[in-house]
Amino acid sequence: MAYIEVDESLCKGCGMCVNACPKKIIELDKNKLNAKGYHPARIMEADKCIGCKACATMCPDIAITVYR
Repeated sequence: MAYIEVDESLCKGCGMCVNACPKKIIELDKNKLNAKGYHPARIMEADKCIGCKACATMCPDIAITVYR
């Protein structure tokens, strides 16, 4: 099963991964702030991830790792 891992310390909450995800299963976690003061991205339904890497490709901070 594919899944993503977000390095919250690198994420600046830009939302590019949210827009890039074809399954629309990534969101910015409005209940959490990282050390930089941003809402980091998180996966909502990991079981629906297809491992396409669209989110990781769009991430300008290389904060997302995709596992297949």
